[in-house]
Formats: sequence, structure tokens, C-alpha cells
Amino acid sequence: MFKRVLQYIFFISIGFPLVFLLILSFGRKWQYPSIFPEEITTTNWESLLQTDAELFITFFTSLAISLSVAIMVTIIAFIVSKYICNSKYKNVFLLLAYIPYLLSPVIMAVIFQYYFVITELTGTLLGVIIAQFLIAFPFGVIIYSNFWNPNLKHLEELSKTLGGSNFKTFKRVLFPLSKSAILLCFFQVFLISWFEYGLTNLIGTGKIKTLTVQVFTYINEANLFYASVACCLLVLPPMFLIYINKKLLMFSESAVE
Repeated sequence: MFKRVLQYIFFISIGFPLVFLLILSFGRKWQYPSIFPEEITTTNWESLLQTDAELFITFFTSLAISLSVAIMVTIIAFIVSKYICNSKYKNVFLLLAYIPYLLSPVIMAVIFQYYFVITELTGTLLGVIIAQFLIAFPFGVIIYSNFWNPNLKHLEELSKTLGGSNFKTFKRVLFPLSKSAILLCFFQVFLISWFEYGLTNLIGTGKIKTLTVQVFTYINEANLFYASVACCLLVLPPMFLIYINKKLLMFSESAVE
């Protein structure tokens, strides 16, 4: 009984904010002491259907940045982490990988900003992608560091001893075993990029607007209803990734059985 009550409390604590945001996204004219908006309309969402809608463009800009960063980090960190884990200086490199997370992303952005200014990357989409990559790349290396273990190294050496080329070893040995690690890295890095605010706002100089930046802009403008629409859009990709991840785990378990 107590366990079930805790489950209900957990579901309510997660579900209520999402439901309330959805209600606000359809709302108009919300005044104290009303608990809910006085008027429910689809006007806020209909504005997204306009091809020049700012929020519509912002959503796909955020998606392009996060996908680019996640794909680059997932691929490059996979290769680099292998050499790091096989190096005799493995512990030193992994220790250095934790340094960006000892500092605030805003502090890292201040450190990077001079170099982005002289290379004219500030206020550009490419500049934001590179800045986020520099923050997320060490995290990708850390994720893969648990994957490259001695047993995997022995399997790789055995494949090569039996005549397998580097490509065949990767295709038939490393890739099948690394699917979970690759998916984990992709999902985690995507979420880091998707919800990143300080670094993006500073390097983007307000010209590159992501959904996270746009949410704070609407809040500062006291535009609560459009902020709610932006928040709803902000939680859609993470929820979709969770669903995909669950499906993939179920597929993996059924394949093993």
C-alpha cells in the first residue's frame, strides 16, 4: 500500500507540471486569483503553423544544433576514447576530461569567447555548435571509458589474429557490442546540448536563439503563455528519446531471449 502511494506521488509530481504547462499553452487572460486561465484557445499553437513564426524556426534551430553536436561527439568520442583507454596515461586523460564539469558552462564560455571573437564565430550557428561540442566531448569520452575494457580488447585482438581486417572487426565485433554505449552517449549528449543555456546565450550573443534561450526571453517579457508553448516543445524531444530508448531496450531483451 505504502509503495503504491509513493508511486502515485511520483507520477503526480512528474505529470502535473507537464499537464499544467499544456493548459497554460492554450490559455489567455490569466489573472489573480484564478487558478486556471480564463480563456482557452488554440491561437498560441496556431502561430506555429506560420512559416515565419519565430518559435517554429527556433525549434528546428535547436534540433539542428543538438543533433549535430550529439552525432559528432558520439562518433569522435568513440574513436578517441579507445586510444585513451589503451594508453598508459589513461587516468591522466580521464582526469582532464572531468575538468570542464568542475567549472560552470558560463565560465567556460567566457574562457572560449576571446578565441571565438577573433575567429568571427560569435553569433553564428557554427560557433554555438563548436562551443557545445567542446563542452560535451569530454562527457562522451567519460561515457565510453567504461566500455573499453580488457575483455573487449582481447576480443578485438582475437578477431585480427583470425584474419579479420579493422573494418570487419569493427562491423562484426565492436559495433554489435557497443550499440548500448553508442545510444547512451548520443542520448546524453543530445540532452546536454538541448537544455544548454548559458554557453549558447553567451557565444550566440543573442543572435542564435534556441528553445531554452527563447523560454527565458518570454519569461523576461512576462509572456507566460508563449513561454508555456516553448516549454511544451522543449520537453517533446526528450520524451521521444525516452520512448525510443525503451523500445530499443525491449527489442534487445527479446533478441537475447
